[in-house]
Amino acid sequence: MTTARPYADPEKAARWILEIANAVEPVQGRIHIEKVNEPFLFRDGGSPAEYGAGIRLAIERGWLVMHESGTYVIFTPADAELFA
Repeated sequence: MTTARPYADPEKAARWILEIANAVEPVQGRIHIEKVNEPFLFRDGGSPAEYGAGIRLAIERGWLVMHESGTYVIFTPADAELFA
């Protein structure tokens, strides 16, 4: 028997990552990545693979932009539509 993984679907993982990021108070418009990955991985029980797939999908869809250093993300105008 196995239990269902709620974030096994990259679409669900990406949307949950956006929900987490939306709840974080940005610092100079930036959301530090540890403020997103810590809750996803440790509080909500997502796996590193699920997190990776979700964050990649959010970036591919233009919802988030990750800085080249990988230390923070910012919302895009496309993402603002999701929370309007």
